[in-house]
Amino acid sequence: MSRLKDQYNNEIVDALIKKFGYKNRMQVPKLDKIVVNMGVGEAKENAKVLEAAVKDLETITGQKAILTKAKNSIANFKIREGMPIGCKVTLRGERMYEFLDRLVNLALPRVRDFRGINPNSFDGRGNYALGIKEQIIFPEIEYDKIDKVRGMDIIFVTTAKTDEEAKELLTQFNMPFAKN
Repeated sequence: MSRLKDQYNNEIVDALIKKFGYKNRMQVPKLDKIVVNMGVGEAKENAKVLEAAVKDLETITGQKAILTKAKNSIANFKIREGMPIGCKVTLRGERMYEFLDRLVNLALPRVRDFRGINPNSFDGRGNYALGIKEQIIFPEIEYDKIDKVRGMDIIFVTTAKTDEEAKELLTQFNMPFAKN
């Protein structure tokens, strides 16, 4: 079992109970899943670009990525309904905690001019979205082997009811929020 999961089961739950005054351990919010999404706009001209993005995403997360397809046609972007335009991975359980650990301790400190992540990116229901501009901050990606620098969205889905609870949960996982 991962170090973060053990830490969650002990210290983090106790800290959240103390802060929010939950009556039961089952009321304490927890991390449900992490979704890593990579939109590849240039995939409509070149299918190889999408293959490279899928390979990068699978290397970063350690799990098979699935292709995301366009929901509707947009003439201005030359996109037809059903065209593959990106890829995503949904992480749960052990892999989720392992990815969170690598993100917080290895990847985010490697971002240039890093002053913390935006504390205002909560959706009002206890979920957090984080955008990353380049995939090369992850140590698994070899700088010489990438064809193009791509960004990705990382969404943390929690069982928290409010943004305040979710922020405290992520702070307990050592998420480096910027000071307002």
